[in-house]
Amino acid sequence: MKTKKSAKQVKSKKKLLELKRIIEYFVSGGVWFWSGYILIVTLDDHIGLFWANAVGNAVGITLNFLLSRYWVFKTKKPSKLGVATRRYIIYTAINAFGLNYLILELLQQNGIDPKIGQFIASAFFTVWNYFWYKHYVFKGLENHHARRKTKHHA
Repeated sequence: MKTKKSAKQVKSKKKLLELKRIIEYFVSGGVWFWSGYILIVTLDDHIGLFWANAVGNAVGITLNFLLSRYWVFKTKKPSKLGVATRRYIIYTAINAFGLNYLILELLQQNGIDPKIGQFIASAFFTVWNYFWYKHYVFKGLENHHARRKTKHHA
C-alpha cells in the first residue's frame, strides 16, 4: 500500500535533486573551463588572444553542450535537440565568445593576464550560465496539447 508523501518530503526531495543538478553542472562547467583554459593559455602566444579564445571555447562549449543536454538538464520532457541546440548556439555565441572575449580583453588592458582573467570570467559565468541554461537553453517542452475535458450541453 502506497502512502502519500508529505509536502515537506516532496520539497526535501526537490532540494536534493536540485543540489545534485548543481553538482553535475559544476562538473560539466569544469570540463568546459579546463579544456578551454588549457587551449587558450597554450595558443595565446601562437595565434593571439582572439583566436585562442575562439578555439578554446569551441572545444569547451561542445563538451559542455553534450554534458548539459544529456546529463545535467535532462528532464522527463526535454527540449527537442534542434531547439536546445539553436538556443545554446545563440546564447553561447553572445556570452562565451563575445562577453568572455570582452572580459578577457578588458582585464588584459588592466594588466591581468588571460591565464588569471579566465578564472575571473569563469566565476561570473558559473552563476550566469546556470540560470540561463535552466530557464531557457535546456528548458523542457511545455505540454501545449493537453486534452481538456469539455462538457457538452444538450
